[in-house]
Amino acid sequence: MPSLTVENYLKAVLQLELKSGAARVSTGALATRLGVSPGSVTSMLKTLSEAELASYVPYEGVELTEAGRKLAMRMLRRHRLMELFLHSTLNLTWDQVHEEAEELEHAVSEFLIDRIDDFLGHPETDPHGSPIPAADGQMRSDHSGALALGDCEVGSEVRFVRVVNQEPDFLRYLSESGFQLGAVGQIIENSEDAGVVRADIDGQQFTVSRKAAQTIRVEPVS
Repeated sequence: MPSLTVENYLKAVLQLELKSGAARVSTGALATRLGVSPGSVTSMLKTLSEAELASYVPYEGVELTEAGRKLAMRMLRRHRLMELFLHSTLNLTWDQVHEEAEELEHAVSEFLIDRIDDFLGHPETDPHGSPIPAADGQMRSDHSGALALGDCEVGSEVRFVRVVNQEPDFLRYLSESGFQLGAVGQIIENSEDAGVVRADIDGQQFTVSRKAAQTIRVEPVS
């Protein structure tokens, strides 16, 4: 059985790959995501390569093998299903579920995960709008038409479908500002000079930096 550390590395590589769309993930990006030193990353990537879970090339980065990708997708499925289960059944807020799911994803069995999936009705997304992989590894939803909030023009109407930045403080700020996934709002300011984006949802406004706005995904409302 793979160790907790191996599972975390594989999942992190997959998430960075899905985010960037690049064939290989850099050691620097992986070190930043996991909060470890580049040296530690290099050592683990060599271990993953020896186990045939990843293909690591110095100065070029790492790519998951078929076996590594299958395991990484399984961990991502576990994590996002556990987040949704905690949110929908125990009423944990969306800023609380991530850390809890990080612990539980390594402990639950595939049998239990499949039962949770059945119980939740085979959901497409987790509490943050991120797509949940099905048992066969296919994403049930990819928001292929989604844009970054920071790329939207003033006056456009959008539906908020995903928040990539899952820092608890940021999520709490959005909640306190009336933000809800699935809500429709209007962009009322997008200023490069001021470095902010401002949107209105049912008369309640929230403002985020342009950098933070790149982590909020929206779909145009026609």
